[in-house]
Amino acid sequence: MVDWDRVEQLRSKGWDWDQIAEDPKVGFHPDTSVHDAGRALRGLYHRQRSREGRRGEGATERSSKRLAAVTERIWTLPRIGYLATPILGVWAGLAYVAPSPVGILLPAIPWLAIGLAVAAFVLCFGLLRSSGKRWTPVFRTSVITGVILGLLIAGLVGLTGYLAFGCPYLPPATTLAGQPAGWAKASVTAWQQDGKPIVYFYGASWCPYCSAGSWTIYKALSEFGTVTGASNALGYSSLSDVYAGTPEIVLGSSEIGYSSTTITFLVNEDLSGVDGTFPGTSNCFEQAYVTAYSGSAIPFLVINGQYIHAGTPIIDPSTLTDYNYASSGTSGGADTVLSQVQSESGAAWSVVQSEAWWIMAFITKATGESVSTLAAEYHWSAATQSAVTGYVAQL
Repeated sequence: MVDWDRVEQLRSKGWDWDQIAEDPKVGFHPDTSVHDAGRALRGLYHRQRSREGRRGEGATERSSKRLAAVTERIWTLPRIGYLATPILGVWAGLAYVAPSPVGILLPAIPWLAIGLAVAAFVLCFGLLRSSGKRWTPVFRTSVITGVILGLLIAGLVGLTGYLAFGCPYLPPATTLAGQPAGWAKASVTAWQQDGKPIVYFYGASWCPYCSAGSWTIYKALSEFGTVTGASNALGYSSLSDVYAGTPEIVLGSSEIGYSSTTITFLVNEDLSGVDGTFPGTSNCFEQAYVTAYSGSAIPFLVINGQYIHAGTPIIDPSTLTDYNYASSGTSGGADTVLSQVQSESGAAWSVVQSEAWWIMAFITKATGESVSTLAAEYHWSAATQSAVTGYVAQL
């Protein structure tokens, strides 16, 4: 076997190939048919070098491939994007389709949608900066893992909300059917308590739109039961907001009491007086409706879980400016509105009456009773009975 290290050593000393071939320490033993040993050794030497070069290139290529594979397996931006985008995409999609219970923890709009946009940006930015392949088995595995994790997370949130907290199933707001006077109808199971339809109000005492709408809700409630403490729960909306000092009856006040054999009244109202502060909710049902249908706006009113008023004022506050704080200077403005609503007479009642009758019509529809039966039980005025009868006929 030729000692190639010895060959290299002798070549570095300037020996020619014939001398090197004759050196016994080199160990070169050509066939008897070879007439020029030096030339044969030189050819063998170059072939040996060529094989070593090819082996070196192969090792380098294999090393590069191993390095690329290892690089793909670390948490690069593309890989993070390929994993996070399907997780948030699947979760957002299911939360949009079922805002309750899947969207209870994080609603699809805006939070999951924002998260999805960020994940997509990370993915695109990472791919633009990456000099490697944009689609590999590792990336494919990340996408599949992301889809599975998205399904698991959304499923876990949905099951926890439904089984542990009793959150109802609610379809997206896009499925709501339009109703008269700015109302909408959800094709869902009725929301009731002890067999009575629930009237749910979500608002704030500082909000001028809630203040204006409070009179219609108060009037409707009083026509299906007994409201106590109304005169002690009068007030005005924020003096620093639009339509400053709109008169109101604070429905969430501890002064207000309500009893009815027909309906149940639930209210979440922020009483802090701090502009922009929204109320909390008391249970998963309330939070489900607020998340699914309020559009992050107040006032928000739900009757029987099926009839919904959201996104627009119940009453335009500008129609009550004659009774606002600046005009009355005292509680006289709110007192006047209360008196007119109770007696069903005067300019303030003219503003309130139509929307109050619509609320009564939706409550009547939810009870399944006839207008005449309820009118007789609660002693409605002839004008109220006539108006509610006409409105119910449109539903």
